[in-house]
Amino acid sequence: MEVSPLKVPDAFSFRPRQFRDDRGAFLETYRFEPLAEAVGHRLDLRQANLSVSRRGTVRGLHFADVPRGQAKYVTCVRGAVLDVVVDIRVGSPTFGTWDAVRLDDAERTAVYVAEGLGHGFAALTDDATVMYLCSEVYNPTGEHGLNPLDPGLGIDWGLSGDVEPLLSEKDLAAPGLQAAAESGLLPDYETCRAFYASLADSVVTG
Repeated sequence: MEVSPLKVPDAFSFRPRQFRDDRGAFLETYRFEPLAEAVGHRLDLRQANLSVSRRGTVRGLHFADVPRGQAKYVTCVRGAVLDVVVDIRVGSPTFGTWDAVRLDDAERTAVYVAEGLGHGFAALTDDATVMYLCSEVYNPTGEHGLNPLDPGLGIDWGLSGDVEPLLSEKDLAAPGLQAAAESGLLPDYETCRAFYASLADSVVTG
């Protein structure tokens, strides 16, 4: 499996090796060792989610309070999406930086998103089906969002000019990055780093 860090620290892409023959293909979509080596700790899986989206749908940007937050390992099992990760941790040297990775049913690349980072994607095809492996169960009181069309972030969602972004009412009403930072809504960088360290300690101590 080919592992690559993204421009956003604590986010990685994972490109699996595929074995093809006249029957089709076989691959490992997730393996714990490459992920643990990249991020410094095992991913404690607590929940798996699946979404199906029509072309032009933008889901996100979503994040959760830290601690505990919710790390995600995201892959597209049908169609294609542009997956976006944003550093929204106040105090981070790369605060406001975003990166994007195409996830599709050809390359089968996956993206790991650490706790405290913003995450979203745009569906590039109809019936784009995304699977998320999550480190924590959904906690509605600790879940938040940013407007994915915030001009302050300037994210290029990879949609062609004839496609109008389709967002939920909740995502449309979410604040921009600067307003969220001023209101104290965003995760703190040092708190996130300390939480990551505690996860690494748990591997050593059992």
